[in-house]
Amino acid sequence: MDNSPPAANLRSKSRRALAEQQNGTMPSSPSASSTRSAATTPTRRNPPYLPTPVEAALAALFPALLLFGTAYSLLSPQVRRAAYDPTTQSHAQHPSEAPGYFARKNNVFNVVYVKRGWFWTTVVFGLFVATHPALQNTKRRMQAGVRWAVATALWFLVTQWCFGPAIIDRSFRWTGGRCEVVVDKVQDGDADVGEFVSAVACKAAGGAWKGGHDISGHVFLLVLASGFLLQEVGWAYLRHRGVREERAIVMNDGAVKSAGVESEGGVERADLQEDSLGLGGKAALAAVALSSWMLLMTAIYFHTWFEKNPKDDDTSLEN
Repeated sequence: MDNSPPAANLRSKSRRALAEQQNGTMPSSPSASSTRSAATTPTRRNPPYLPTPVEAALAALFPALLLFGTAYSLLSPQVRRAAYDPTTQSHAQHPSEAPGYFARKNNVFNVVYVKRGWFWTTVVFGLFVATHPALQNTKRRMQAGVRWAVATALWFLVTQWCFGPAIIDRSFRWTGGRCEVVVDKVQDGDADVGEFVSAVACKAAGGAWKGGHDISGHVFLLVLASGFLLQEVGWAYLRHRGVREERAIVMNDGAVKSAGVESEGGVERADLQEDSLGLGGKAALAAVALSSWMLLMTAIYFHTWFEKNPKDDDTSLEN
């Protein structure tokens, strides 16, 4: 037990404090220690060539929709009872026989939106780029245009034309598929329709795709469009709101830094009263919601995984 007078204790503590100050050290407190610890703890940075946790979660949405749709089609009595044509990979199209409105290929959402999916994707993306405050910088608009051009080229090569037949049609033939005539007899001298290399040409010749693995063009389009819009709108929205970005980028000198470095000197953060999505952002999210719904309908009523198996005899004429 310390029997020193209180005044002596005060003088002793004062001398110790003065000595610590002269030596460049100060008494530490729990709050100061925690502050120093937080400041010295390195921030975990996402690898620049891998998706961030947010991007990975969004990407998982698409297989989840396909899995749920497939399970629903197998478990729903209404869907299981409906007549199904394996050649067209669709249920009976008559309103009285179809298991649901979205099982009919002539439903308004399929005819107006899905059949022209990339057109609507381009429209809403253009509206977003033209109106959102985060993209008012000319350089950023040009970069957004380049990204759209790359995505458009991918869509075109896969579904429309790739120095001849589209990649979808090529992959079908690479996996053993062919065009077989569905009429009773082929006239002598006619072209060998087994050599038709596109679904459109095969159908026009009165044939049908058989064998092979037929990729669903609808699934590809809806996933590509939704992923593209989410990637473009999501990061611009978060940046405009001042949310710290998880992305990492490789600088010109090879250094890996947070993507926030790229946005320094750009637009100011939105105040709390400003609509950070804007008209273009809302239109893009509406397109993503509709695309996700139609992807689910495709999984339920069309292009089941069993019929797309390369071992099956019949595959779809339509994507």
